[in-house]
Amino acid sequence: MPNEFSQPEKDQIAETLKPVLAETFQLYLATQNVHWNVTGPLFQPVHALTEEQYLELAPAIDEIAERIRSLGHKAPATMQKYMDLGSITDGDENAPAETMVKALQNGHSQLASRIRPLIAQAADASDDVTAGLLTDRLTVHEKAQWMLGAMLG
Repeated sequence: MPNEFSQPEKDQIAETLKPVLAETFQLYLATQNVHWNVTGPLFQPVHALTEEQYLELAPAIDEIAERIRSLGHKAPATMQKYMDLGSITDGDENAPAETMVKALQNGHSQLASRIRPLIAQAADASDDVTAGLLTDRLTVHEKAQWMLGAMLG
């Protein structure tokens, strides 16, 4: 079939998706941390925005993991694996609201930067499903980055 991609290409794409999965989970957890622990004058808007964001991230974790599985690989699913594969730092539940928001903004930016080159890699391998998934994820992270930044002024 002309649009079929090889097992080595599937293997490479699955391996590049594993850090995306790990960082999506790390960002989900960081977003929950902010949602639960933010205080001060920004409480209400940050609390509301982070709820929207973690509710969006939760099914994305599943979707990315299932894509890894459909490519024939096991999806990483332990905290240790996420720490090994991802690089989004833990949030500080005692930080001021502005610091929390900036950390989330940085996390979305970091994940967007990881995803951007993977879209072309998937497209080059004729993996339209992964390219589409990653394009959708990039859209979400760029919008979240913008919204969090706008909150800070």
